[in-house]
Amino acid sequence: MKKHRIAAQLYTVRTHCQDAAGLAESVRKIRAIGYTAVQVSGVGPIPAAEIAAIMRDHDLVICATHEPAATILNEPARVIERLHILGCKLTAYPYPHGVDFSDPAQVTALVRQLDAAGAALRAAGLTLGYHNHAHEFRRLGAGTVLDHIFANTDPRNLVAELDTYWVQNGGGDIIAWINRLTGRLPFIHLKDYGIDAQNQPAFREIGRGNLNFPAILAAARAAGCEWFIVEQDTCAGDPFESLRISYNYLAPLALG
Repeated sequence: MKKHRIAAQLYTVRTHCQDAAGLAESVRKIRAIGYTAVQVSGVGPIPAAEIAAIMRDHDLVICATHEPAATILNEPARVIERLHILGCKLTAYPYPHGVDFSDPAQVTALVRQLDAAGAALRAAGLTLGYHNHAHEFRRLGAGTVLDHIFANTDPRNLVAELDTYWVQNGGGDIIAWINRLTGRLPFIHLKDYGIDAQNQPAFREIGRGNLNFPAILAAARAAGCEWFIVEQDTCAGDPFESLRISYNYLAPLALG
C-alpha cells in the first residue's frame, strides 16, 4: 500500500455532501487530512461533470464509485457514461436490494445480471466490483452466497470490493478471502470491528477495533489490491475526525 493509494469513501461524510457547496467543503477537509483519492458514494444529486470539477479543484483522484444497484443491472450504459465523465474506471454494486438470498433462483438471477453488466462495463474499459455485507455469508448449498457469486461469474466481468468489517460480521475469514481473490481485488473497504458497551458489534476507526490490519494490508498488497478505501458506515462523533484517525493509523504503514 502506497500513501497515495489510501482513499476516503465519501459515504462516511454523506450528510455533508448533499449539494455542490457541501461536497466542495467536505473534500477540502478530506484533502487537508492527507487523502489524495476518494470514492464517490452517497453524495447528493450533483451532476457528474460538476463532481469531477470539484475533485480536480482539490487535487483529488476519483478512484471508484458506487452506483445504484438497479442502474448497474438494468442500465449499464448510464453507468458507463457517468464513469467516463468522472474519469474513473472502477465501480461497485453496492447492495442487493430486494434479492432474497434464501432463494437460490434469485441468487442465480442476480449472478447472471452481474456478469452481464460487468461484461458491458469491461467492453467500455471499465471494471465492476461487488461490495459485500454480512448477509452474503448465508449458506447456500455447499458454500455461502458470496462463494456462489464469485464462483459463477467471469473474473474479467466481476471483481471484489471486500469490506473488512462486514466479512468479520458475517463470520468470514478476512485474510482467507483476500487470498482467495488474488488478482480479483483491485479495491478494498477498510473499517475496524469492535464491541460496544451493550456487547453489540460496532464500527470502529482503523486501529481502534480488533482486526489485525498489518496482516490484512500485507495480504491485500500480495493479492494485487490497488486502492485501500477508508469507510465508516456510522460514526459516534465527527465523521471527518473518524477519517483522520483512520488515515493517521494507515499512513505510517504505507510503503511510500
